[in-house]
Amino acid sequence: MRIAVRTFAAYRQAIGQSAVVLELPPEATPQAVWAVLVAEYPDLRRFPPPARYAVNDEFVGPEHRLGEQDEVALIPPVSGGDNPAVTTEIQVGLTRAPIDPGALVRSVGDPRAGAVALFCGTVRAHSRDRDVRSLEYEAYDLLAEREMRRIAAEAAERWPVLRIAVVHRLGHLGVGEISVGVAVSSPHRPEAFAAARYLIDTLKQTVPIWKKEVWADGEEWIGSGGD
Repeated sequence: MRIAVRTFAAYRQAIGQSAVVLELPPEATPQAVWAVLVAEYPDLRRFPPPARYAVNDEFVGPEHRLGEQDEVALIPPVSGGDNPAVTTEIQVGLTRAPIDPGALVRSVGDPRAGAVALFCGTVRAHSRDRDVRSLEYEAYDLLAEREMRRIAAEAAERWPVLRIAVVHRLGHLGVGEISVGVAVSSPHRPEAFAAARYLIDTLKQTVPIWKKEVWADGEEWIGSGGD
């Protein structure tokens, strides 16, 4: 059967293209897709296997049975309830435009709020004993936004917050630019701080967004374990 495969970040760079088509035996699995690709593109051996797999824009397990013309996405390790509470307004998004902290704060404004917590992740000039010139962010857009919304919904279930806004920058970023912004409004500050921290910490662990550091003498996709 014929399977389409999408690759991202370090995997895409190792293969040299973002999409390939494979001929596989019936009822092959995403795990088998990875094995075939590693055999065909030996440069992939420098990297750990996918942290997750997606089929037709839905996360699946490594033993999921594939069908004819399915699209499999290999999710490299990232650097770094589905139903929101009815009283919490959630906004998430990806952008290639600069992130405006003031706009984020305004987006969570609410007359019931006694606190607004804002977190902005910025591109630093020095990382892991290297001087950073720039960063490049890449995402599996549809699943990234879906996962961001899921995380926000979980925060809304855990803390009595009023509004949540999360935005992540994609593309090329220079030193000092904002890569991610999280804003939370709540009646009281402890809940706003706790929810904002949960959002950024969880986002870095689970959302399929990848970061490449560019230095004067090289570059690397962070979290992918390459040499």
